[in-house]
Amino acid sequence: MQIFIDSADAAELKALAETGLVDGVTTNPSLVAKAGRDFFETLREICAAVPGPISAEVVAQDAKTMIAEGLKLRTVAENIVVKVPLTREGLIACKTLEDDGHPCNVTLCFSAVQALLAAKAGATFISPFLGRLDDGGQDGMELIREIRAIYDNYAYPTQILAASIRTGAHVRDAAIAGADCATIPPAVFKALYKHHLTDSGLEAFMKDWKATGQKIL
Repeated sequence: MQIFIDSADAAELKALAETGLVDGVTTNPSLVAKAGRDFFETLREICAAVPGPISAEVVAQDAKTMIAEGLKLRTVAENIVVKVPLTREGLIACKTLEDDGHPCNVTLCFSAVQALLAAKAGATFISPFLGRLDDGGQDGMELIREIRAIYDNYAYPTQILAASIRTGAHVRDAAIAGADCATIPPAVFKALYKHHLTDSGLEAFMKDWKATGQKIL
């Protein structure tokens, strides 16, 4: 499964990319506002730091303007993916952009039939929001399983990008359910490689090695 980072903090993304474990980045208007910097400058820095897909979201509500915004975003770097909302206008924009060779990430997906429409529009990515469904008492992971079954039934190439990830358990379950990617906050990413037994085991190994009085270098 590909791991994307959900952030618009260029400096932090550069540091995380140095692990070699980051496959892409997703941004949205809220994250950009939180970063408090020029949008296009930030995008250029992120695209330079992470060679994989970088989702940048349009803010227009009508298809014509979404398309125009998407084309402008695509001039920033070759790895920009145009992020559009899962609305009628967003799907029209997605179909037009994808037909012209511009990859799209259709976001704010909350049902399997929405995901079906995005696949029919040729979306490169579909972003189902797990955490927000869980917040409303629904099973967000079941949505991943439903989309996976539909896409497999018809061999749709659209990649399932699990979004609104809150915990490492979300990442695990999304991988088990067959998500192609998961976009996660930096704090969740940093917690993925941590386990108390790993820490205690390493401490014991180092204590025993120190007692030998030996060196490797």
